[in-house]
Amino acid sequence: MAGLELLSDQGYRLDGRKATELRKVQARMGVFSQADGSAYIEQGNTKALAVVYGPHEVRGSRSRTLHDRAVINCQYSMATFSTAERKRRPHGDRKSAEMSLHLKQTFEAAVMTQLYPRSQIDIYVKILQSDGGNYSVCVNAATLAVIDAGIPMRDYVCACTVGFVDETPLADLCYAEEGGGGSSLALALLPRGGQIALLQMDAMTACKGVSKVLDEVVRQHLQDVSVLTRE
Repeated sequence: MAGLELLSDQGYRLDGRKATELRKVQARMGVFSQADGSAYIEQGNTKALAVVYGPHEVRGSRSRTLHDRAVINCQYSMATFSTAERKRRPHGDRKSAEMSLHLKQTFEAAVMTQLYPRSQIDIYVKILQSDGGNYSVCVNAATLAVIDAGIPMRDYVCACTVGFVDETPLADLCYAEEGGGGSSLALALLPRGGQIALLQMDAMTACKGVSKVLDEVVRQHLQDVSVLTRE
């Protein structure tokens, strides 16, 4: 990204947003009647689809059954046409497996799995168009799909990706900003309780820098989203 000015002298980013401004979000729930829950979301130019099945009996090996709670099964994938460069393996690669694990950890912290012992809940998320913040957009889409399925949650999960440009924290990174060489982190938050479901850093970031992002950018916006959702 050499030579590309990610933040102008006037404080504006490549797409005209200010440093702490989120991309435009559009969402729909109940887009698939065949699934127990589904949602489609656009966050800027990143578009994702999430479907939820369950709770249902555990499929496959009986050893996976948990006697006191439900098993959360998550699968993340990207459409072959989601980026300018066609993906040969839209799912099953290392990155997809890592993202699937992160989604699983996130929703294990949010879903009230103890209400469904010896059962399984499947969450499938696919990126249809990628322009940065894939994990965060997937979390937001999956949250809406779980709500659409009527599965109780401890709290809504809201996620956002943030990073730095010349010590200035930026909220909701696009693809160009993610690839700009600076440090970035993705945060999934349970806003009402102020709990962090997942914090992922793609590069080493000083603890002081992480605190600055959490205090100045992420918490403010995720709490705003939580208020809007409750309304």
